Amino acid sequence: MKLFSSKKNRQRLLTAICTVFVAGMSLLFLFPILWMLSTSLKTDGQVMIMPPKWIPDPVLWSNYPQALRFMSPRVFLNTLYIALFSVIAHLISCTLVAFGFARIKIRGSGFLFILVLSGFMLPYQVSLIPQFILFSRWKMVDTYWPLLLPALGGAPFLIFLARQFFQSIPKEMDESARIDGCGYFHIYSRIILPMSKPVLGIIAIQTFMNQWNDFMRPLIFLNTASRYTVSITLQNFRADYGMTPWNLLMAASLMCLLPCILLFFAAQKYFIQGIVVTGVKG
Repeated sequence: MKLFSSKKNRQRLLTAICTVFVAGMSLLFLFPILWMLSTSLKTDGQVMIMPPKWIPDPVLWSNYPQALRFMSPRVFLNTLYIALFSVIAHLISCTLVAFGFARIKIRGSGFLFILVLSGFMLPYQVSLIPQFILFSRWKMVDTYWPLLLPALGGAPFLIFLARQFFQSIPKEMDESARIDGCGYFHIYSRIILPMSKPVLGIIAIQTFMNQWNDFMRPLIFLNTASRYTVSITLQNFRADYGMTPWNLLMAASLMCLLPCILLFFAAQKYFIQGIVVTGVKG
């Protein structure tokens, strides 16, 4: 007990326990990705062997170019086009709405913000049927418009995050800008946005990942194979009667997952900083 009597030793013990816990949780969350990597390097016969083997023998790196034969490069370009457009649209729409709620005080703004937050309670699958009816009347089915236009309306969760971050910026800066003759748009574009890189990173990362991995909306609105996205094309690997080539499917899934992983690691500093700031500010 004398070993843990001092405050310094107790802090070391707490740090060691937290490190072991975080390492264990990291392995738990990495387990699906490690299993996908292991399966993607196996032969078709090794996938169903029980008990399963973690280390393939032999290691088949050729599964990756073979998996790419099922996926045209156009599929990645289609998904990238939708994802990048949605990122730009959300960055503009969400920050504009959040700026209005955070910096412009008018009668009824609190009630309007509650209406925006009520969008949390409505799953987007519920709105797919009326959206399909609307876009079909506009002759937009089997085009990218049903996947692009909703992004112009923003997202309730991202608007909430941006508003919380904007409120953490001192309002004295707005007053100084008004003295210099700046209007709301100049305050938004020249003061608020340059200081909001963390929350902009969150909006960009979450929007890109959601659009890149979206399956339901492209499945409903797209009918032509040349317009398919990554998530729909992965279904080409599925076959009936247990004939699905799981090794090729895992190889293709890892290649489709790679852009999201690279984007997160490239912007993780802004992502973590934005979560901390928006979580602390009430």
